[in-house]
Amino acid sequence: MISLDKIVKNYYIGSITVEALRSVDIKIKRNEYVAIMGPSGSGKSTLMNLVGALDTPTSGAYILNGTDVSKMDDNRLAEIRNQEIGFIFQTFNLLPRYTALENVMLPLIYAGVPKSERAEKAKTTLADVGLADRMDHKPNELSGGQRQRVAVARALVNDPSIILADEPTGNLDSKTSVDIMKLFGQIHARGNTIILVTHEESIARYAHRIIWLLDGEIDKIEINKNPEK
Repeated sequence: MISLDKIVKNYYIGSITVEALRSVDIKIKRNEYVAIMGPSGSGKSTLMNLVGALDTPTSGAYILNGTDVSKMDDNRLAEIRNQEIGFIFQTFNLLPRYTALENVMLPLIYAGVPKSERAEKAKTTLADVGLADRMDHKPNELSGGQRQRVAVARALVNDPSIILADEPTGNLDSKTSVDIMKLFGQIHARGNTIILVTHEESIARYAHRIIWLLDGEIDKIEINKNPEK
């Protein structure tokens, strides 16, 4: 499904070149559950942005479902993001004036789903993540865990093949973090590919494979034979 071949990403600050990723090779199969770990500055966020088609590499190839994403223009990248990838962020990124239902409906609007279908699909997806009784609540009326469930529903509503989660438990307490990770396990069991970016090893242990980054390079890859459930 995903193939990163000799990916390099440089940032230029005046005459200074910052090497964020250095010849990274990664292959991720359909329905894999992968965690990407590493300290601050290791290249985790840069790698997530590239996989999520939010950015393009300086050199190398990124093949997603047989298509070279690294050579696409901004409009095509936006289409890929909307069709193939569901994003979940540490800060939830919910619109404060919108209800949970309205927040989940947003990707459907961008995808051109008819208005008559949007509400029903969003309601079904919210029910799937355990929020059938919170659809009309705004983010400030929800707990942190509930807000993250809304964010998960929003990521799922377009039926993406890939779920890309960036520090999804970073703003949650330990009990709520476990609840959210169990939800991720259910999503994976339904057939989604999950890529989890985290600096917490206890969270990475829910994944079946852990890729460790250090200074923009792959430090090691670990097969997790006993993932948390």
